[in-house]
Amino acid sequence: MPRNFGRKVNVGYFSQAAKCGFHLQKAAYCTKPSQTDILLSELTLTAECGSVLRLMPLGGSVTHGVGSSDQSGYRKKLSELLHGCGYNVCMVGSRKSGTHFNNEHEGWRGYRIDQIEARARLSAAKLLPHVFTVNAGSNDCLQGYKLTEARHRLGHLLDTLWVASPGSTIILSSLLVNQNEAVQQRVEDFNSETERLACLLTLEGRKIVFVDLQSNDGPAMEDLVADGTHPNDAGYEKMAWKWLGGFRMALKRGFLPPASKSQIS
Repeated sequence: MPRNFGRKVNVGYFSQAAKCGFHLQKAAYCTKPSQTDILLSELTLTAECGSVLRLMPLGGSVTHGVGSSDQSGYRKKLSELLHGCGYNVCMVGSRKSGTHFNNEHEGWRGYRIDQIEARARLSAAKLLPHVFTVNAGSNDCLQGYKLTEARHRLGHLLDTLWVASPGSTIILSSLLVNQNEAVQQRVEDFNSETERLACLLTLEGRKIVFVDLQSNDGPAMEDLVADGTHPNDAGYEKMAWKWLGGFRMALKRGFLPPASKSQIS
């Protein structure tokens, strides 16, 4: 399946830039995206107008949408945000959940990183996503499964995605907060390793962005449902905005094309 980001188009000012937050800012590797960036100047980038951006949401039950009222999780809101920014987004995957039209994903309930990788290897090679939103490792922490090797497993998963879909961009998130104190400690340790891994891969020139879901504007303990692990609707909406920050950073680093010409004045 050919990629369709080939034809070059000179573009100017984003008409919806202030709303969507796709702004120029001082380049900084390993810098977490912020939702309070200020629009500094016009954008001049290259892309094919009207290109479809194939996005694969990848992970476990959070990606599936467990805890949300309609099983859409963060995916429905993120799709709305990206479309509002002028992107023609097509979410892809071998699974479906949620009430929205574009509800495909690769979210496997109860799966650890290694199990997610086995599924993603097949789907990614077939569907060739341009972008992955990856939230994986929660079940490793919940199960206490070989946590000293978790970073290695995560790195192997990311490599698998790049091999399956060459040239793709990975937006990698930290894990969400957990109301169980022991699990939360494992999550914090895992998140530190995840951010370190993302920074190392960035310095190697890989197309990756790290999104910290445990920062102040991410889902908090009160945004979890009764199981203490999965977000409610409010938590998933916060998660969608955090992912949008990751897309903004990916655009700034030149990993993504700008939005379609119809959304650019």
